[in-house]
Amino acid sequence: MSAIVYRCYGPPDVLSLEKIEKPAPADGEVLVKVHSAAVNPLDWHYMRGTPYIMRLDSGFGRPGTTRLGVDFAGIVEAVGEDVTRFRPGDEVFGGRTGAFAEYVT
Repeated sequence: MSAIVYRCYGPPDVLSLEKIEKPAPADGEVLVKVHSAAVNPLDWHYMRGTPYIMRLDSGFGRPGTTRLGVDFAGIVEAVGEDVTRFRPGDEVFGGRTGAFAEYVT
C-alpha cells in the first residue's frame, strides 16, 4: 500500500510517498480502508518536531513513528479477534497515527 512517510524532522520536503506493508488488525483492532484524511495541526508539529517537547513522545533525533496523519474516515475492511462493535463494511471515522495511507489500524 502507499503511505506518506517522513524519516527526519523538517519542512514538507521531508515527506515522501512510499510503498509499505499493508497492516493486519491485531486483537481488538479494525483495519480501515481510508477514503479521506484531514491535515491536523498535530501533523505539522510532528513533521517539524516542534515544539521540542513533542520529541519526548515522537523521538529526539528523528521520528520514532515514520507515518503521518491523525484524522481519517473510511470503511472497515477487516476486524481482529474480540471486536464486537464493528464489522466489515461499516463506515467509520477516527484519529490514529498513520492516517495518510491507504489503510490504517
